[in-house]
Amino acid sequence: MEIFHTIILGLIEGITEFLPISSTGHLIVASKFMNIEQTNVNKAFEVIIQFAAILAVILNYPSKFTIKHINLWYKITLSFLPIGIIGFIFAKHIKELFSIQIVAIAFIVGGIIFLFVEKFYKTIKTHTLDVEDITYKQALYIGLAQIFALIPGASRAGSSIIGAMIVGLNRKASAEFSFLLAFPVMCATTAYDLLKHHKELFMQTNLINLGIGFLVSFLTAFLAIKLFLKFLENFTFVSFGIYRIIFGICLLMIFN
Repeated sequence: MEIFHTIILGLIEGITEFLPISSTGHLIVASKFMNIEQTNVNKAFEVIIQFAAILAVILNYPSKFTIKHINLWYKITLSFLPIGIIGFIFAKHIKELFSIQIVAIAFIVGGIIFLFVEKFYKTIKTHTLDVEDITYKQALYIGLAQIFALIPGASRAGSSIIGAMIVGLNRKASAEFSFLLAFPVMCATTAYDLLKHHKELFMQTNLINLGIGFLVSFLTAFLAIKLFLKFLENFTFVSFGIYRIIFGICLLMIFN
C-alpha cells in the first residue's frame, strides 16, 4: 500500500466509523476503486485504523473512562456480549460475506430501516436523555440489535443507534452509547486480528504507512464525533437513511 492509500483509508475510516453508514462498507468500496487487494495483511491494517478511530472516543469522553462510571460500563459490557459471542463463533463465515453486492444490499436495507424508525420515533413521547440512565434491559436490546453489524455494510454504529432509538433513547444518547459501545467491540476485534496476523502485518507492512493511517484515522474520528453530535442537535437520521439507499443503488449499478 502506498502512503496515498493509507491517508485515504484513514480519512474514510475516521469520518465513517461513528456515522451510521458503515465504515467497513466504505473501506471495501474504496479498496476496490484503488485496486487494493483484500489480503489478510490489508484487512488487518483496516482493523488497526478502525481501532485508532475508537481511541478518539477516549479523547472526547475522558470522564466516562473512570471508576466513577463503572455502572455504565457494566451495561456496555452486557451490550457487547451478543456481538462478541456470535462474532467469535462465526468469524470465518462472516469474512466470507465480504462482497460489494452484499455491502450494497445492506446499505439499502439499512437506509430503509432508518427511514422507518425515524417515522416511528416521532410517536415515542418519553426518551432516555442520558447514557447514564440506560437500563440493563435497554443495553441488552441494543446489544442484540448490534449483531446485525456483522453483515458487511450494515454498520455497527447504525445497528446500535437504531436499537437504542427503538428502546427509547433520544438521538444524542443513542449516538453517545454507540460511541462508547464501539470501544469494547473494536478492542476485541483488533486483539483477535493482531493475534492471527501480527507477523504478516508488521513484517509485510511499512510501519511508517501504518503510523500515518493510524494518526489520520484518529484525528479525523475525533472531529467527526464532535460534528456528528452538533448535527444531531438540529437534524434527524433521515439524511443518513437517504444517503445509504442512494449509495447502495449506485454500488449495484457500478459493480453489476
